[in-house]
Amino acid sequence: MEKLILYLQHPFVVYALIVGVLIALCSSLLGVTLVLKRFSYIGDGLSHVAFGIMALAAVLNLTNDMLLVLPGTILCAVLLLRTGENSKIRGDAAIAMISVGALAFGYLLMNVFSTSSNLSGDVCSTLFGALSILTLTKREVVLCILLSLLVVLCFVFFYHKIFAVTFDESFAKATGMKTERYNLLIAVVIAVIIVLAMNLVGSLLISALVIFPALSAMRLFGSFRAVTICSAVLSVICALLGIIVSILYGTPVGSTIVAVDALTFGLCVLTGRFLRKNGGLRG
Repeated sequence: MEKLILYLQHPFVVYALIVGVLIALCSSLLGVTLVLKRFSYIGDGLSHVAFGIMALAAVLNLTNDMLLVLPGTILCAVLLLRTGENSKIRGDAAIAMISVGALAFGYLLMNVFSTSSNLSGDVCSTLFGALSILTLTKREVVLCILLSLLVVLCFVFFYHKIFAVTFDESFAKATGMKTERYNLLIAVVIAVIIVLAMNLVGSLLISALVIFPALSAMRLFGSFRAVTICSAVLSVICALLGIIVSILYGTPVGSTIVAVDALTFGLCVLTGRFLRKNGGLRG
């Protein structure tokens, strides 16, 4: 505890905790929707796309790669959604096609036009999370806060619309709702979350940050609202514990957070079985 208090006196640790909590919160909000719509791997696909765009930004020597990565990932999210609606290319095939292609081209660019003396280290940190979460500037923290606030406001404001397209998109469309717009909104918000989470857990682990809290909450509750709230709480707690453990013991930030999420999922599975066995209520 004394060591932790000592670390908390440093601004970079406080910045890392703030950003980690915000990213975990945003990731969990739409995680439930993606799981229920059986579109869980859109996060994985977009994270690979973001990796490819980050590689392009590195080749172009862009000091602020966010200017390229964020709009590029959003554009690919829209493209992925449109391609997935094509009857000839199903959603899962579209994700695999775009994600694998972007990952391959990104790694190819980093090899052919490498400007770094430690290519393996750069690739590994991008795929599994970098220590840059502990070197955040005040400007980057403010940008993360603004984008996270935008994500939360979008979710709260369009909560009922998101609920409708999640559970019965066909009925919602029959009632006159523009379901395409809200599916597009979901894709864009997920793209923003992916870009925010790249430095925290890396492109290969982002799906865990989106899916694990939702699956854990589903083992304890039955209603959409209860699952969403529980998912957000679990995600924030796991992110905090993961970052603190990483700082205290020097473990990789992203892998530690995902490990805590996985352990929490196992605990929720056991708790859910115990509650069902003893007639516990699932609200």
